[in-house]
Amino acid sequence: MIKIREIEKDDNEKLAWLIRDIFRELDMPREGTVFSDPRTDYLSELFETPGSKYWVAEDDDNILGGCGIFPTNGLPEGCVELVKFYLSPDSRGKGLGRELMERSIDSAKLLGYRQVYLESFPELTRAVTLYEKAGFRVLDNPLGNSGHPACNLWMIKNL
Repeated sequence: MIKIREIEKDDNEKLAWLIRDIFRELDMPREGTVFSDPRTDYLSELFETPGSKYWVAEDDDNILGGCGIFPTNGLPEGCVELVKFYLSPDSRGKGLGRELMERSIDSAKLLGYRQVYLESFPELTRAVTLYEKAGFRVLDNPLGNSGHPACNLWMIKNL
């Protein structure tokens, strides 16, 4: 049975492996992305930052994916970034991604944010469609300083 819960320290290695494996699977850029970001190895510590929250989906101790929000430096006041949103290949297309994203957006609302921003790649068409259905709109330029300059699609949603 799939369970969605907050991130724990024991998730760090499994999540880092999952994220990097997805980059390999989709042949996505590694430099200037979460793939080469050293914080990817310590997500539970990263999400101890005030104003952040990370949700993990698991089934029988197997990590299926995750999604969170993070108060990225340089974002406008009241804006938070949707981050580290990844699903294992066999978990896609079943509504789990939508549920993880909705939990993250609900967390943003509860924490008092007024907007959610994200960075991605236009090649991730299924994800982009999910974002658009959730009310995200495309921006012409990036916001904040995520440290991931290779991302070339920027979107925002008003809460």
